[in-house]
Amino acid sequence: MDLSDINSPEMQRFYSEEQERAMVNEMVAKLTSECWDKCITGTPGNKFSSSESSCLSNCAQRYTEMTMLIMNRFKSMQ
Repeated sequence: MDLSDINSPEMQRFYSEEQERAMVNEMVAKLTSECWDKCITGTPGNKFSSSESSCLSNCAQRYTEMTMLIMNRFKSMQ
């Protein structure tokens, strides 16, 4: 591989895709941490209680909606 390969469209696309994957992974980790801390108050058993499941689902949905809202706001500012 020579240095001209670094600036190729394929390499730029690969880099962009890797950045997107990293952002998604970071978002999932943050969502998991935030929602876990908020919704799981005791020691988890074999499965979540109905209130824990409901809380986790609502928390994840709100987090995702807010992330999308913020991303769309930044896009509109550009």
